[in-house]
Amino acid sequence: MRRGKNNGSSFVLLGIFALIVGGAFYVYSSAMFEREIPVISMQKNGYWNLKNPLEIAINDASGLKSFKVTLKSSTEETVLYHEQFMVSKESINIKVEPPKSAYVMKDKEIKIIVEATDGSKWNFFKGNSTAVESKYIIDKKRPQLNIIANSYKIGKGGAALVIFKAEDENLKEIYIETNFGKKFLAQPFYKNGYFISLVAWPIIEENFKATVVAVDHAQNSAQVYVPLFLQNKIYNVSNIKISDSFLKGKIAELAEEFDETQGVLNPIEQFKVINEKVREKNEKLIHDISSKVPTGMVSDFSMNEMYPLRNGAVVAHFGDHRIYSYEDKVVSEAYHMGVDLASNAMAEIRPQNGGEVVYAGYNGLYGNMPIIHHGLGLYTLFGHCSTLNVHEGDFVQPGAHIASTGKSGYAMGDHLHFGVLVQGIEVRPAEWMDRSWMKLNITDVINSAKEIMDKG
Repeated sequence: MRRGKNNGSSFVLLGIFALIVGGAFYVYSSAMFEREIPVISMQKNGYWNLKNPLEIAINDASGLKSFKVTLKSSTEETVLYHEQFMVSKESINIKVEPPKSAYVMKDKEIKIIVEATDGSKWNFFKGNSTAVESKYIIDKKRPQLNIIANSYKIGKGGAALVIFKAEDENLKEIYIETNFGKKFLAQPFYKNGYFISLVAWPIIEENFKATVVAVDHAQNSAQVYVPLFLQNKIYNVSNIKISDSFLKGKIAELAEEFDETQGVLNPIEQFKVINEKVREKNEKLIHDISSKVPTGMVSDFSMNEMYPLRNGAVVAHFGDHRIYSYEDKVVSEAYHMGVDLASNAMAEIRPQNGGEVVYAGYNGLYGNMPIIHHGLGLYTLFGHCSTLNVHEGDFVQPGAHIASTGKSGYAMGDHLHFGVLVQGIEVRPAEWMDRSWMKLNITDVINSAKEIMDKG
């Protein structure tokens, strides 16, 4: 009898133990008792202008029950945001506005404390809680911005120079913004706090407006309009009839070369693919390469007038809008983004300005093509070459024999396609081939700026 009672007690104890183990397993495995703390994300740049809201994101798999945002200064603690949810939310994104006392706040540094609790049953049904504290330097001053000198005018398809002063102890970025979305980057120039940049007006844009923008780490910004006189220019439109001999000759030859035309049998479709898709791909490579601007200090910038082909005659102009038709129907169009120069076959190409070779290779329609960077984001391009005498990474001197003319790529005869680009935008080579234009728009602007800077 006693043994039976002992057995009964053992079963009871085992049952209780099983319940405890089962309950513990349930608690540890149940989503209701999850133990992950909420994840808090907030901007980490360490600056706040007390004008723009702070963006904060909080996430938790079991759902958020409450959160609070507190500002702590040397004199006060202010609750900026506090919310409790009747129905838990997995994620929230909030913009915390500065306190009403922000405009009189004298602190140079404050703390933002974000506390959050989820809806888990863990921690005796109190949920998982966490707090994140971030320090912010208070900066309510916008950058000081002033244009020192600039070119008087800019022509459609042309370039101009801008030199300006930007001051801010927490300066983050400076650039020149345009009405068509392009941002021209500026380099430090001559003395600390001064910057220089070339700008360009693309021929496809009907208008041009440039504004210097300076932004600090606290997102304070300043803008100054660049006072350029706009000079419109009308570019030629050429209506070109495509012949069958052209399609069966040059186009058929190119169609065998490019991946984009494989499987395309119709000659007109081959032409369209080459003139549009292949051209777009080739120009993207050019634009990507020539969009880069160094970040180092520029003490000076001078250029010789450009004419890389001795005794070369101009056979095609920059900006020519070419409209192609076949059997009286328009089939494609393109812009000629350089000037074509022709001399004798395989003539020596000798640029008047030195620089770094940033590309030297075959580029589809442009054929064998070196690109040289001369500084300030100014690049020159030499297309359709028969031979190249330079390699990427070479530094060439003025007058060096970099290549010879040819008819590689999309060329009907031996010539040089000469292009000039400013931060990835094609500009009129004629300006850079004109000594008077360069003196008035580049050299004189730099000299004038230096005089002002030296006096200041």
